[in-house]
Amino acid sequence: MASISKHSNGRRTIQFIDRDGTRKSIRLGKISKRMAEGLKFRIEQLNASSITGHAPDPETARWIMELKKTMTDKLVKVGLIPEQDRQSGTRLGTFLADYLTRRIDVKPATQEVWKQVIRNLLTHFGKDRELSSITEGDAEDFKLFLLAEKLASTTVHKRLQFARMFFKDSLKRKIIHTNPFADVSSKAVIGTNRRFFVTRDAINQVLEVCNPTWRLIVCLARFGGLRCPSEVLSLRWDNIDWGKERIAVQAPKTEHHPGKGSRIIPLFPELKEVLAVAFETAPEGAEYVVGGGYREASLTKSGWRNCNLRTQFERLVRRAGLEPWPRLFHALRASRETELAKEYPIHVFTAWLGNTPRIAMKHYLQVTDADFEQAIQPVPNQPGTTCKPEQKGAAKSGAPALQNPVQHTRAASRSNSQETTQAPDQSGAYANLCNTTPVGAPPSSGEDRIRTCGPVAGSPI
Repeated sequence: MASISKHSNGRRTIQFIDRDGTRKSIRLGKISKRMAEGLKFRIEQLNASSITGHAPDPETARWIMELKKTMTDKLVKVGLIPEQDRQSGTRLGTFLADYLTRRIDVKPATQEVWKQVIRNLLTHFGKDRELSSITEGDAEDFKLFLLAEKLASTTVHKRLQFARMFFKDSLKRKIIHTNPFADVSSKAVIGTNRRFFVTRDAINQVLEVCNPTWRLIVCLARFGGLRCPSEVLSLRWDNIDWGKERIAVQAPKTEHHPGKGSRIIPLFPELKEVLAVAFETAPEGAEYVVGGGYREASLTKSGWRNCNLRTQFERLVRRAGLEPWPRLFHALRASRETELAKEYPIHVFTAWLGNTPRIAMKHYLQVTDADFEQAIQPVPNQPGTTCKPEQKGAAKSGAPALQNPVQHTRAASRSNSQETTQAPDQSGAYANLCNTTPVGAPPSSGEDRIRTCGPVAGSPI
């Protein structure tokens, strides 16, 4: 507890016992009793924080920032506040610029995402706003500001998360005493309208109108599950082990995580033919699988950019007679993971796709129309079910053969998509793309390769 004493000349002094047991005095001068009582209360709060080692409560922290230099000097002298707390308040713009400079541990692309949040913060608060003056109420107002911008719920969620991260850093540096964004959040709602399963029939239609370069891009994303553009454009020819039929995928997005810089995937049957043909026609000394200058245009000093891939892909989709689906490249990768989930345990296909089971379940795996079609098919000779004679046997009825729900078995051919109601047209040039297998090392001529699909070369550009 602190005490107030009044001298004969009218001046007042506050005395208290600090954490070391030493009696300290703060001379206040000629002030009213009411003002002295207010100062006494704050000094008691600061002394209690010093003794317990806890940060002052938000109100006391703001009170410190509003004090004039004369009083902060006195509080510093008796050890109630650290030296830096009496300095002029750190400006928001200065702190955020310094934060970006210090964070050399993240990729330039990540910093580009952070800059979007920083622009929002500076627009709403102003670059000269003192960091310590931003309250919990101000943080709530910032959330409303983002909502007024008509941003997606996931975007608002992420930007508040980054704002919380910025202020947490300033809290660690004792620039502020409490994080105003600590309890400010917005629920991220992933709309089902943003999910789309790209059937093999649809992707074969797109492949029909692709030139050789785009055929590689689409196949690697849809059948290999590679991230586009970073993983697709980072694939080198020496990453492909033709003998073991495996591909080492370089993962620029996750390489800063230990052990996540690359992963091994099978040389899926769907990729064999298109990669073999591309290998035969690649220029002498070519290093990367996908040429055409796309890598050079995508890999900038600020990180990976899509170098207009989305716009070009939309044109191809429309040229194929289809309507572009949401999240064009993500949907290709998600569709592949959904297919693999029907054939392999979750730890296997997530290792191939380079994500975790939690992320796969939340952002990738989907329920398709074919799942519903399979579920309603009658099971022949099953007690309690009745089938018309023509329904007995998938061969006669065209119904898909049901797998045992407990023991999953691999399909006889990986090319046979379980999306039976959306099976590709077997008459198309790429209808059996996934049933083509090069023999041994990449063939040098068509005679060394077993082909069961339509021609690749000569298709429309």
